Amino acid sequence: MNAAEILELDDVRFIEPAYADHTDSTFTARLAGSRANRGRLLLDEESDPLALAFEEESGWIAGSFLYRKPTRAVIQRFEDTGGDMYQEDRDIWCSAVREYYSREIMETVTPAIPDLNPDRNAIIGNLLTSVWGSRPGTTCLDCCCGSGVGSAVLRDLGMKPVSYDNDASLLSLGLRSGRLLPAETMCIDGTRAVQFTRPVPLGVGIMLGEINSFNQEMWEAIVHALVVLTQETIITVGTEKEARLVGEWADERQQETRVFENTADPIYDRWVVVANGGEPGKLG
Repeated sequence: MNAAEILELDDVRFIEPAYADHTDSTFTARLAGSRANRGRLLLDEESDPLALAFEEESGWIAGSFLYRKPTRAVIQRFEDTGGDMYQEDRDIWCSAVREYYSREIMETVTPAIPDLNPDRNAIIGNLLTSVWGSRPGTTCLDCCCGSGVGSAVLRDLGMKPVSYDNDASLLSLGLRSGRLLPAETMCIDGTRAVQFTRPVPLGVGIMLGEINSFNQEMWEAIVHALVVLTQETIITVGTEKEARLVGEWADERQQETRVFENTADPIYDRWVVVANGGEPGKLG
C-alpha cells in the first residue's frame, strides 16, 4: 500500500521535501500551524503516532513521525479537528514513505549514465555466498547502493535489501532499471544512516568510492554507521590500502575483521573487508 491508501485518501503530499528531512522538527511546527478543519492521525501497532494528515485548500498534506517525536501542539491541532484515527504496522508505513520519495526521484531526477559491467552480478553473488552462505529472508543494508547492483544480487539470493545513497541520479537509474525497488530505497547521507534505520543482521558496502586524504573522514563516518547497524558486514574497495583503512575503522567499533583479495574482480571489488561480531546499534 502507498501512503495515500494507508490514510484512506485519494492523494496526499508530504510536507517534508525529501526523505532526509523527516528528522527535522521544523515540519512538525508547520503541521501544528495548519488551519485545516479535517485531520487524520496514523498510529503504529503500539498506538504511538506515525503520521498526521490535514486537509488544506491545496489538498491533503501529511508529516511523518518515523524519525522524530510529535509535539503536544501538533496533537492538539489534530484533536481540534475532531479527526479520524487509523492504525498500521510501522514497517509498512516506513515502506510507504520510502516509496513516495523514490517515485518522486524516478519522475523528477535525470538518471545517471548506465555503466554496469554485466559480469558483476555473478561476481558479487559468488562473493556474498562464499562469505555468508545461504541467508534467505535476512534483511541486509546496502550502504552507498549507487544504481543498485548489490541490492539486485541480494534480492536474487533471497535476502531483503534496504538500500541507501545520497546520489539521486544513481538512485534514479537503479529505480528505473528495477535493480532498486521504491519501497526499499532511501536517498540519505550515509553518515546519518543510524537516524533512518534500526539495526539489522547483515550489511554490505559494494565498491565504496575512492578513499583519499580529502574524503577519508566522510568515509570513516559512513563505515562506522554501517558496522554499528549490522552484525555481519561485507565491504569491497579497489585497493589494499583502502581495505586496511576500512578494517581499522571497523575494529574501532569492536568488530572482528579480516581483509582479503578477491581476484575474481580485478577492478571493482578487488579487496574485501569482512566484519563480524560487535553489538549492532551501539555508537560508542
